[in-house]
Amino acid sequence: MGKNQHMGNGFDFESVDVEWLRTKGGRKWHHVAPLLAAWVADMDFRPAPAITAHLESILRGGDVGYPERDDKGRMRAVQAFADWTERRHGWRPDSEHLKEWNDVVQAVQAVLHVATSPGDGVVVHVPAYPPFFDSIEQTKCRLVPVPASIEDGRVSWDHDVLDALLTREPAKVLLLCNPHNPTGHVFTREELERLVDIATRHGLLIISDEIHSDLVHDGHVHVPVASLPGAAERTVTVCAASKTFNLAGLRYAVTHCGAVHVEQGFDALPHHLFGATNIMGAEAAWAAWTLSDDWYDGVRAHLLRMRDLTVSLVRDRLPGVSVHVPDATYLAWLDCTATAIATDPCEAFRAAGVETSTGTSFGPGGEGHVRLNFATSPAVMERIISAMAKALT
Repeated sequence: MGKNQHMGNGFDFESVDVEWLRTKGGRKWHHVAPLLAAWVADMDFRPAPAITAHLESILRGGDVGYPERDDKGRMRAVQAFADWTERRHGWRPDSEHLKEWNDVVQAVQAVLHVATSPGDGVVVHVPAYPPFFDSIEQTKCRLVPVPASIEDGRVSWDHDVLDALLTREPAKVLLLCNPHNPTGHVFTREELERLVDIATRHGLLIISDEIHSDLVHDGHVHVPVASLPGAAERTVTVCAASKTFNLAGLRYAVTHCGAVHVEQGFDALPHHLFGATNIMGAEAAWAAWTLSDDWYDGVRAHLLRMRDLTVSLVRDRLPGVSVHVPDATYLAWLDCTATAIATDPCEAFRAAGVETSTGTSFGPGGEGHVRLNFATSPAVMERIISAMAKALT
């Protein structure tokens, strides 16, 4: 059990069990032991066998010296990212504008560093990924929150209100997360076109974190912002293989920077300020984007099943807790405001034996909520929901 072995034409994501997970030394399960872990955005599955085999071959061959890089100092994973994005999302990033980073948050903060000045406004759809707030604070920028509305199971933001607000209070950057974390909303082409129009008229740089772009569920389509007419020249797209292929510990990310002034800002910084990407992270990403389509298709199908199971379990067994069906990701945004544990649902679920992500860490709109990670097996999720139910009785 829990070995997640390759089985015929598919992959066994179903047999993951708590006992095996508790033997792992990673942060998700080890840090909160003996609690059941449904918090940090790691999946409970082994990486794709092609990735494991490729990294093992590098180590067995002793090929861990200085890696080969192109004339821009980049490893071959950047081209693999361009190939993958074209194959999976119908847009080929311009290779001349691709840059390597150690992780997505580093890239976001670096862009804010070169593109803003203290006091500049940064527009964010809230609730939002917690490191966004840290990056805004550390660059001494000003948060411009756009609050979410969830009605009839759909997440939305009022961009007419944003447009009017920017007329009164100018900002410098739109920091977008698409698909959205924590709500799982996939911005439609129409929504993105509206945002590009607003950004163009108000002179906003768009930083588009698209790390969850490959985890869009059936019925929805990811549209890269930079693929829209007139968007690329004002957009920095940030992405990585880490969420799609469960490689968060092997740090590697890529940006596509169509905004010339941002590229010039990077060029003006000391060459070694951000360090170099490491060979294992870059080669893991290369193997993910080049050799692992079959594993990706399998995990995506499994996550769709887990999404539907999780939503059903929450609605059946957690009275008073509301959940909408996420368009993407393996994260469910649970509204506990109508329950007796509304003041601190995360602590209540922790006392019942489950670690979730506290809604307050996601900023405005997160009060009374938790984020639940469902990237596991049905059996593990059954145990998690059964334990959470104890907090509500």
